[in-house]
Amino acid sequence: MAALDGLRWGPASGGAPKLIVFLLHGYGADAHDLIDLAPGWGRAVPDALFIAPHAPLPCEAGPYGKQWFSLQDRSPARLLAGIQVARPLLDRAIAEECAAAGLPESAVVLMGFSQGAMMALDTGLRRAMPPAAILAYSGRLIAEELLAAELQGRPEVLLVHGEADEVVPVQASRSAEAVLRASGVPVEALYVPRLGHGIDDAGLSFGGLALQRAAARLEAPSEP
Repeated sequence: MAALDGLRWGPASGGAPKLIVFLLHGYGADAHDLIDLAPGWGRAVPDALFIAPHAPLPCEAGPYGKQWFSLQDRSPARLLAGIQVARPLLDRAIAEECAAAGLPESAVVLMGFSQGAMMALDTGLRRAMPPAAILAYSGRLIAEELLAAELQGRPEVLLVHGEADEVVPVQASRSAEAVLRASGVPVEALYVPRLGHGIDDAGLSFGGLALQRAAARLEAPSEP
């Protein structure tokens, strides 16, 4: 697969970035779907560069949009195989963007919605250099049973899910929360009553706070 391309916004401060936030879209969408989150969140973290990559594959469900991996066969084995193919592309994009900005690969937040949230969780929890945080909206943790053996770090994770989600049931995030807590990963979870497959103002507010905490941790002096 070719390297990822996409859209970018910021930093709002006008200076060099101190944090890179990757916005990973869902199945059948593209980079335009999430880049509009950048101006709002950019007020919370003005030194952040927001990058919304296009997923690498044309969406199999229609003439428009992209996908990170196929959903035609949703058996556990096929989902795992698909995400394992996509993971190195996101890994490479993180490394390249951090190198270009002169930042350590820890100065990254992975945010995703739906299939993008699956990518954020899968990749972020397995990176040798963990991200500062993972924000997963309306997603799930693929191959939960493998996490304990493959976990490389314990970044702070925010899970947000609508309780009325008709596409990815809220139980997917509840299950992910239990697995992450059992693995010692710090988790904050927001389950939104009456919200379907989407992001509301509460989810955006929680995301902004999570980004601010991530930025503050990066700026904190290291312990001797």
